[in-house]
Amino acid sequence: MTRTGIEAALNDLLFNRDITLDEAADRHFTPDYRQRTDGEWADRGAFLDHIGHLRGIVAGGHVDVHEELYDGDKYADRHTCHVTKVDGTTVAMEVYVFADLAADGRFSRIEETTLMLQGTDADRDLGSAR
Repeated sequence: MTRTGIEAALNDLLFNRDITLDEAADRHFTPDYRQRTDGEWADRGAFLDHIGHLRGIVAGGHVDVHEELYDGDKYADRHTCHVTKVDGTTVAMEVYVFADLAADGRFSRIEETTLMLQGTDADRDLGSAR
């Protein structure tokens, strides 16, 4: 089993424009995927709406993984996502993730909390904006 991780998933979702959003999602997330970000639940459809919105406002960026742990079908990490928006402004979000992996190594559930390190008040909901 090849397991996904947050860096590979975010790179494909946000920064790799050589693949479609659906291709990126299928690589890293199960069809029944769901996510809770800062207390708000989203099913896969709502999650993809969120990522589609981000693809429209994000020009580039990178992910720094600080810690990453796998334990069977459990995954946890702490990472910082650095984003440059199309308007030239930058945002940095530190994210704490706990997740379940499906038997095929893709994420089936993520629960995350975000902490904005850099950006404006309008960027605070970047982790769940649609």
